[in-house]
Amino acid sequence: MCGLSGEITFDGSLADTTAVARMVDALVPRGPDGQGAWSNGRVAFGHRRLSVIDLSPHGSQPMVDSELGLTAVFNGCIYDYRELRAELEGHGYRFFSTSDTEVILKGYHHWGTDVVSHLHGMFAFVITERDTGRVVLARDRLGIKPLYLAETPGRLRFASSLPALLKAGDVDTSIDPVALHHYLTWHAVVPAPRTILNGVRKLPPATVRIVEADGSSREERYWEAPYERRAEHANWSARDWEDAIEEALRVAVRRRLVADIPVGVLLSGGLDSSLIVGLLAQEGQTGLATYSIGFESVGGREGDEFQYSDVIAEHFATDHHRIRVSSDELSAALGHAIGAMAEPMVSHDVVAFDLLSERVSESIRVVQSGQGADEVFAGYHWYPPLAGVGRDEAVERYAAAFFDRDAADMARLVADRYAVDGDPSLEFVRQHMSSPHAETAVDAALRLDSEVMLVDDPVKRVDNMSMAWGLEARVPFLDHDLVELAALCPPELKLADGGKGVLKAIGRRIIPPEVIDRPKGYFPVPAITHLEGKVLGLVGDALSSDAARDRGLFRPEYVSALLDEPNGELTPLRGNKLWQLGLLELWLQTHGV
Repeated sequence: MCGLSGEITFDGSLADTTAVARMVDALVPRGPDGQGAWSNGRVAFGHRRLSVIDLSPHGSQPMVDSELGLTAVFNGCIYDYRELRAELEGHGYRFFSTSDTEVILKGYHHWGTDVVSHLHGMFAFVITERDTGRVVLARDRLGIKPLYLAETPGRLRFASSLPALLKAGDVDTSIDPVALHHYLTWHAVVPAPRTILNGVRKLPPATVRIVEADGSSREERYWEAPYERRAEHANWSARDWEDAIEEALRVAVRRRLVADIPVGVLLSGGLDSSLIVGLLAQEGQTGLATYSIGFESVGGREGDEFQYSDVIAEHFATDHHRIRVSSDELSAALGHAIGAMAEPMVSHDVVAFDLLSERVSESIRVVQSGQGADEVFAGYHWYPPLAGVGRDEAVERYAAAFFDRDAADMARLVADRYAVDGDPSLEFVRQHMSSPHAETAVDAALRLDSEVMLVDDPVKRVDNMSMAWGLEARVPFLDHDLVELAALCPPELKLADGGKGVLKAIGRRIIPPEVIDRPKGYFPVPAITHLEGKVLGLVGDALSSDAARDRGLFRPEYVSALLDEPNGELTPLRGNKLWQLGLLELWLQTHGV
């Protein structure tokens, strides 16, 4: 896990190494163990390193292979790198390190861009060819690792975070009105390639971009999971599906133990993280380090789920760490969390993960986490109402359950200069859900959430907050083999037992039942749902500032009404509407936009 950056020019000029150095400085938290830089005429790379595999200097980046004429920067982890290395050695390749980065380099030389189909893991990488001037950028199948792009005439810059690109300078920081519509409508999800800023885009998941020396480029999507039933599974029983998915999950958890340092678990006390602990225990892991976080209750809402995480910790005899956070600590941490956001994210889980990652990073550098299970195995409340309905009706039901605002509310909120025609967020959902290779409306919604919502909310949240403290978080529920198998599974098995029926059936074989038969929980951070005190003061100051007035995103009367009654309007997902506006303005101001 690391932070990468770089610049490619196409107008005959040399790459700006000072701009790349500024990006590297902005990425220090993502890679606290070292830095590197490389340039060759029109191409320059920068890197910050978090040492997890091959802790020696041989694993440093940018990694140059003079024999092959290739240079790479890489962020992530390739879990099958040892197997790939052995295969490549069989083809005659010689290795100078024991790192997964070098496996990508040699693999690219051998397979070309098809190297991505051989990689099990999370990754964003950039490779340049000395002899052709070609540059290849790639991102993993589920978008676990980020890659942001800033293009101007004659130049392409890239980095692991949007704020790093801002530090390089010369970025169009005007607000993208369609992205603003997505942000305010779709729980802050802004689907790739857009970001909230016109001058920054992001490489979509499962995508390879090939950039030629003259600046021409093309993008290829190299993976997607079909959400359809197959003939070979026609006679499978529910137990057959459970057994197959359990084995795939075991493999996914086992893969994510690959490291030259210990691996722990973020234990929320829910089914997903508890299953990871149980499976690791069955793999023979003893003394496993587990971590849970809790907050003070606010406005009558509980702030922790220790009663459930304690059950798992005691049952599997883990080395458990309870982390308690006061309301004052929470408000003090907001500034850091907002600064660590590559894009504005309203989920109250963000600050929880920031605080949790800070404490966890004091004792361990790699953890497994349960993100992705709800999107892959139908754990959310909006999936059951979609069973058996047509696609048009499904789109409306999905929007009613998930969207934060309808078109009328948007018209009351957004200033005329940022208004857009129609409803681009609803249209995006409609187009995505009507595309082929999703057999039912539930299949289509699961695909949408796994390919889009998951990438730009839960996964981005975990990456940003963990990497802000030099902590590598691995997500076994997003192992692509597991995701492909789950996509083929009949939706009714996933919807069973109140949602995640397949996982619950597996869980009953492995973990205590009281963790399974409980109301669905979330990371509870009451102080961001119920705004008061210091947090409310931060929001009010941001929205009343000169910068906010000059920007003019929102209609003043709408903001005033929310400030008069800060907890009066919640979204269908129980998010605070005032917090959404305040967070966006706080993020823009924090990053100098």
